[in-house]
Amino acid sequence: MEQTARCGAKWSSANIVALVLGFVVFWPVGLLMLFFILSGGDMADTFNRAKTWVSGLGSNQSYGSSGNAAFDQYRDETLRRLEEEQQGFGDFMERLKRARDQEEFERFMAERRNQKASA
Repeated sequence: MEQTARCGAKWSSANIVALVLGFVVFWPVGLLMLFFILSGGDMADTFNRAKTWVSGLGSNQSYGSSGNAAFDQYRDETLRRLEEEQQGFGDFMERLKRARDQEEFERFMAERRNQKASA
């Protein structure tokens, strides 16, 4: 245990799975994974950073000029409209969820009152 803490290895489930899969797929990949883990690397952290990076590729993407001012204006207007619609739909879904939660709560309270009245 003391040696593990000293070398910096983090034996989390993600690290163990990545190590085993590395050896199953191709043994040099397994060795690379072993060295990565022994050097203090954490595959869960690496996966989370990669997921954040990949999700950031599609969002907040800055579009440069296409060279056609009319098309650039149309594209910017369309993107703005789509973002507004997305926000509106998100608001609608939130109101729908609140209404459903309120209905379930009222049903629970009515059942509870009926149980107390009959008891």
